[in-house]
Amino acid sequence: MSDKKRILSGMRATNPRLHLGNYEGALRNWVRLQGEFKVYCMVADYHALTTMAEMPPDLARNSMEVAKDFVAAGIDPDQSSVFVQSMVPEHAELHLVFSMVTGLGKLERVPTFKEKKDDLGEGRMVSYGLLGYPVLQAADILLYKPFGVPVGKDQAPHLELSREVGRSFNAAFGVDVFPEFKDIIDEDESRSKVPGLDADDQGVLRKMSKSYDNCIYLTDSPDEIASKIKGAFTTPTKMRKADPGVPEGCAVCQYLRLYSSDWQRQWEEDRAGERGCMQNKADLTEALNEFLRPFRERRSDLDDASMGAILKRGAEEARDIAAQTMREVRAAMHLMPL
Repeated sequence: MSDKKRILSGMRATNPRLHLGNYEGALRNWVRLQGEFKVYCMVADYHALTTMAEMPPDLARNSMEVAKDFVAAGIDPDQSSVFVQSMVPEHAELHLVFSMVTGLGKLERVPTFKEKKDDLGEGRMVSYGLLGYPVLQAADILLYKPFGVPVGKDQAPHLELSREVGRSFNAAFGVDVFPEFKDIIDEDESRSKVPGLDADDQGVLRKMSKSYDNCIYLTDSPDEIASKIKGAFTTPTKMRKADPGVPEGCAVCQYLRLYSSDWQRQWEEDRAGERGCMQNKADLTEALNEFLRPFRERRSDLDDASMGAILKRGAEEARDIAAQTMREVRAAMHLMPL
């Protein structure tokens, strides 16, 4: 068992592919943190069911592909534990326990519940699982008694309920099973919010989202990336090369800032009308494909058998911690030991 402090984070398995927003918003930071911490990287397949139970995807396939993206992006299975949520049954057990100490009104007031409920659309079933999403999240986190949880600044408030659930359990049973954990904030905000390839009706760049179909996926081929960048949103008023651009509102320029070492010059020339959108797109295509080249090479070496072995080992490592936590929980609740 590692002597490093533990941190826990995860991504839902709603899609078999991760996009640049997933990488820049979370995965890049996990890779950085694994040198200092023991990172538990979870593929959250149960969470995927909270909004997709009536039409579930192939979660086993999705989970396998997302896990491959984790490793290809730089998560080292020799340093970190990569596992699938449902392969560690203690997640479901602690979720059940926590549901007994969490007030219904508190869950109904969670802003993300209202958002996810609205996203389902008219006529779709709103499940207990959707309402209880924050309780499952609390179980995911507290099961490992982590030092902290990597999170963006705008997401930090969502973790407070997990702390409240831990405090409620401790208070209800007169124990101190669940210590407080820290928010590990990624301070590099310039990379944490990646725009999509398009804009809304007001010409404002939208966030990168699978639901908007405006993503560049980590597994996109060089030709697919070139095609997507060719159709990406640029300054609407820049009709000719000599027209001044607005790089802050141009999707292509935003990506140049992230992936081109020469982005400041490129921005200045765009703003001054000294370069055209086609040149920006050509430069971005080259820079982004070069950035993703190591990812593609690592991922090509990952087949289902090798990834399955990594997930099995990761789940065993996770269960070593999770099972001990559940022994403490059962003792606190005076349940029969396993």
